Amino acid sequence: MMWKKIEEVLLGKAKDPLDVSTFEQISLIAFLAWVGLGADGLSSSAYGPEEAFIALGHNKYLALYLVIATAVTIFTISYSYNQVIDLFPHGGGGYMVVSKLLGRDWGLVCGSALVIDYILTVSISVAAGVDAVFSFLPIAWLGYKINVGMVCIGMLIWLNMRGLKESIKILVPIFLTFVGTHLVMIVMGLVIRGPEIPTMLQTTATETNNFVNNQGLGPLFILLLTAYSMGGGTYTGIEAVSNGLNQLREPRVQTGKLTMIYMALSLAIAAGGILFLYVLWDIGHVAGKTMNAVLISKIFGELRPWSIPLADSIILITLLSEGLLLFVAAQTGFIGGPNIISNMAADSWMPSRFANLSVRLVRQNGVIFVGGAALAILWYTQGNVTTLVVFYAINVSITFTVSLLAMVKHWWQVRNEAKGWLTSLAINGLGVILTSTILVTTTVMKFHDGAWVTLFITGSFIALCYVINAHYRNVKLALRRLDDLLGDLPIYDMLPETPLRPQPEGPTAVLLVKEYGGLGIHAIFSIMRLFRGQKFKNFLFVSVGQIDAPSFTDLEEIGRLRARIEKNLDSYVDLAQRMGYYTERHYSLGTDRAAELEKICSGIATNFVDPVFFCGKLIFAEESSWTAFLHNQTPMEIQRRLMFAGLNTMVVPVRVL
Repeated sequence: MMWKKIEEVLLGKAKDPLDVSTFEQISLIAFLAWVGLGADGLSSSAYGPEEAFIALGHNKYLALYLVIATAVTIFTISYSYNQVIDLFPHGGGGYMVVSKLLGRDWGLVCGSALVIDYILTVSISVAAGVDAVFSFLPIAWLGYKINVGMVCIGMLIWLNMRGLKESIKILVPIFLTFVGTHLVMIVMGLVIRGPEIPTMLQTTATETNNFVNNQGLGPLFILLLTAYSMGGGTYTGIEAVSNGLNQLREPRVQTGKLTMIYMALSLAIAAGGILFLYVLWDIGHVAGKTMNAVLISKIFGELRPWSIPLADSIILITLLSEGLLLFVAAQTGFIGGPNIISNMAADSWMPSRFANLSVRLVRQNGVIFVGGAALAILWYTQGNVTTLVVFYAINVSITFTVSLLAMVKHWWQVRNEAKGWLTSLAINGLGVILTSTILVTTTVMKFHDGAWVTLFITGSFIALCYVINAHYRNVKLALRRLDDLLGDLPIYDMLPETPLRPQPEGPTAVLLVKEYGGLGIHAIFSIMRLFRGQKFKNFLFVSVGQIDAPSFTDLEEIGRLRARIEKNLDSYVDLAQRMGYYTERHYSLGTDRAAELEKICSGIATNFVDPVFFCGKLIFAEESSWTAFLHNQTPMEIQRRLMFAGLNTMVVPVRVL
């Protein structure tokens, strides 16, 4: 009891998934979605442009070409994902579109890359945020960066265990401060150095000609391609809206598209503007500082000769907002990661427990998984942003390339029905070319600098998913054989002529069931065989419709869940009546199956004098921690709870051969 109170204080009160207002309480309007989902993309302007600019070396004037390429890439990918939102209005994003259009295996590749991508979102955002904050702290303090980063991830795990909207509301002031200060910085930078822009453009043309004359067009193309690819981290987060669409306020499609517009414009202005200002203000590397920190100090430092006393405070606030926004961006990983994992769990690629919602309607297992993996990667890389950018660019490019390729296939398939299909196909095709270029170039150029590590991690994750899926597939085949054997037995064809009356004083069997099929019928026959000498007078069936992540999208989906539960229970009731028993059905909907079953069973015990409760449990030839992890232990937990309440409970074994 005391633990429950402590849990409520730390994580917040439980939410009712059947309350209409709950969807409003936890869903996001476009502005909050821009904060929670768009912060990842916008914050990438803190490290994406810098990595691209550094890759140019001394040829900094070539960065102007990257400004154009960056803007084109952002709008191309954003337009493509707007189409994904139209095609899959219930969320799932790239994973869903690839699974449907290119097949389950390609869907797994996309989903796995997305999961690793969201884990890296947390790691790189926190690492870059710590770098930004430490840019205005003494160099002697740099040794504490990794520890600060670990603590920050721990705090974000705690925030997300409380619930989505609560965590985002806390982060809104940080987001707005970043947007305001950086917009002022870009405008000031352009106004103050505006007269120098024509000269800068002329210098760029001259330097380009000199480079081609001295080294050739090929080396120029390779240099720009390398720099463009190293800035691949700039485009991360664009896919977040389509993946997390089921967490947006209705009408979701319109909310999602509006959020995408906010994201595309803000990212193009921020990333393109900062890259442009690097050249205009002649920014170079300074030890212990990010290039953004140098740029911010230079531009706002112009206020000092005007005797504006707040100049240093403005610099500090801007740097601090940049660092803190990166922590906001890490929030995207905790929203998108568990979403994708729950979708993959529904498709049996991940353990089924990852589809569960906590009583606060949070994908708690997914939050812990993403947070724990992010901590491990941050520790492995020691918070090195350059290494993390390589990891990041590869995984996000895999996701983009496969997703946009699926959209190309879609437009080709509907070319005879859809208007404007050729334009859409061309834009999606351009996106495939751009993102695959980033993927191939980064992999080849940075293979020994970390690219092989992220390929190994992603490949290992895919292999693990195949192993998990093979286990579930084998279990389903075994249960299907049981269905074939028992599901269509031609027994008890006649219903009793007069309805049977309940006998509350007589022995009562209460069977806890899920789907109607061989598993439940096997349990009925097992009970009859075990209790040959005792004739049950009543046979009751109890079920709980577990509201998990895939089903918690809207009230209509919950209504469909309720209908499925009623249909399954009606089938059991019909069978038991044909067998000559008085029978009833009882069910409820909720996120905690064990707790809901306990409530129902306790109520039954007050109406029937001698009930015995039965729940089935899959038994494998070789039990291990692996099978225990892949299959929930709800039957054992229910037995413990009911026996503690003084109710006779038995677990009926169902062998999986």
